[in-house]
Amino acid sequence: MIGNDIIDLVQSRKESNWQRKGFIEKLFTTDEQQLIKKHDDPEVMVWLLWSMKEAAYKIYNRQTKMREFSPKKLVCFIESLDLNNSYGKVVCNKNIYHTKTILSLESIHTVAVTDLKNIHNVIEVENKEIVKDENGIPYLKISSSRLQDISISHHGRFEKMITIKN
Repeated sequence: MIGNDIIDLVQSRKESNWQRKGFIEKLFTTDEQQLIKKHDDPEVMVWLLWSMKEAAYKIYNRQTKMREFSPKKLVCFIESLDLNNSYGKVVCNKNIYHTKTILSLESIHTVAVTDLKNIHNVIEVENKEIVKDENGIPYLKISSSRLQDISISHHGRFEKMITIKN
């Protein structure tokens, strides 16, 4: 299974004041708050962690069909981080979602997968037929009888539609 989230950093600066009282405490665990506080660029860490949670949540929602706003249930762990990439995992109710994030000056894009071997088999999809089930979960229509998991994310100037290469 696959999930993704894209954050337009210019748009997020207009829409969200992540420094307002209570914002960090409402969304992030104590350990995640420490990562934010200690990072050279706290704003980047806020949106990196948030995009990890969102990408993992898309898989969790696909698995459970439950929609809920409980960001602290999605616990992020960063395994490696440099200026352009981050690898980590998100744990939610004993489920582990492996993440890869691409960081740029304009956006943060995180991909989450249930099977670590798929982290490098993710491809972008353009101009394909998308169908949604009764829960609003999107699928890529491969043929009249075959659907494939797809994850769609858009924010500001960016949109990403991704799937796992077969």
